[in-house]
Amino acid sequence: MDDIAFMREAIARAREGIRAGQTPFGAVVVRAGRVLVAAHNTVWRDTDPTAHAEVGALRQAARLLGRIDLAGCDLFTTCEPCPMCLAATHWAKVDRVVFGATIEDAAAAGFTELFLPAREMVERGKSRLRVEGGVCREECRELFRLWEEMGLSAPY
Repeated sequence: MDDIAFMREAIARAREGIRAGQTPFGAVVVRAGRVLVAAHNTVWRDTDPTAHAEVGALRQAARLLGRIDLAGCDLFTTCEPCPMCLAATHWAKVDRVVFGATIEDAAAAGFTELFLPAREMVERGKSRLRVEGGVCREECRELFRLWEEMGLSAPY
């Protein structure tokens, strides 16, 4: 599989989350060319502000592999990671994070994002994490429109 196929897996998981009444974000952890785990946001379901798709995927991958060091893995996420998710990705030693929609796209959909671009956070923090954005951006932005059509609204 390639980056587009992995991102489409994350998109599928976000759609699953939307159908379950959750916010429109999905993520997958990839290792050795295959999806290890996939997650969507469960913030509302779990009444947990840290239950973002990226954090859920990292937690699942760590449990599956039996370790917190996820070196050799990539994280694909439908939206540019927030500072919490990017820090968790850094601490997990993930090699690369690939995102679709931007923090500006999330803000336009009503989410109160911190306007700290992932690339800037990585550079300023001197992280070895590689950040790549814009993969399937329009498909990821479409998740926000689908979520709005479902009559859901930004939680914050």
